[in-house]
Amino acid sequence: MRVLTKEETKIQAGKLGEEIIERGAVFIHPTDTIYGLGCDATNDTAVKRIRDIKSRFKKPFSVIAPSKEWITKNCVVTKEAKEWIEKLPGPYTLIMKLKNKKAVSEHTNFGVDTIGVRIPDHWFSHVASALGKPIVTTSANKVDQDFMTTLDDLNPIIKESVDFIIYEGEKRGRPSQLVHLDQGKVTIKKR
Repeated sequence: MRVLTKEETKIQAGKLGEEIIERGAVFIHPTDTIYGLGCDATNDTAVKRIRDIKSRFKKPFSVIAPSKEWITKNCVVTKEAKEWIEKLPGPYTLIMKLKNKKAVSEHTNFGVDTIGVRIPDHWFSHVASALGKPIVTTSANKVDQDFMTTLDDLNPIIKESVDFIIYEGEKRGRPSQLVHLDQGKVTIKKR
C-alpha cells in the first residue's frame, strides 16, 4: 500500500483513472469534509471489496459524480434538485432518484431507486472528472467507528486492505450534509 501526496496525485490523475482505478483499485481519498474510501462505482468487484473492508453490507454508498451533467443524465432532476445541483461543488450529498439503474454497480446502492451524489469543493473531484465515471465515497472507517481525520486514527485493517492512500494531512471537517431530494420535499440532515 502506497501513500500518495496531493502533488503526486495531481500529476498522476490521468494514470490513476486509466491504469489503477479502472482496474478495480480500492483507495482512501481526501474530500472537502473528511477522508473517504473509494473505488470505481461501476466496478462490481471493487465495490464488493469496499463492503467487505467496511463491514457494511446493507446501506447504499454515495458517489462523487464526474460532473453535473452526469447527475442530470442519470438522476431525476426536479426543480428543487436543480437548485441544489447549482450549489455544487460543496459539502453536500444529494439523495436523488436514480433514473439510469446501470449508471453504478448494483452493489453501490443495492438496486434501490435512489443514490447519494457529491461533487466536493476539492481538487479530488477532478480525478472523478478525468475518469468520467462516478467514484464511491464513503467514510474511511468500519461501521459504527469514528471516521478518519489523520493517518494516525485510520483503522489498521482498513489501512492494510486498500491499494493506496491519497493523504494531505489532518482533516477537521464533518461528513457532508445529506440533502434528501427524493421525497417530494427537501429535507436536510447534518451529520
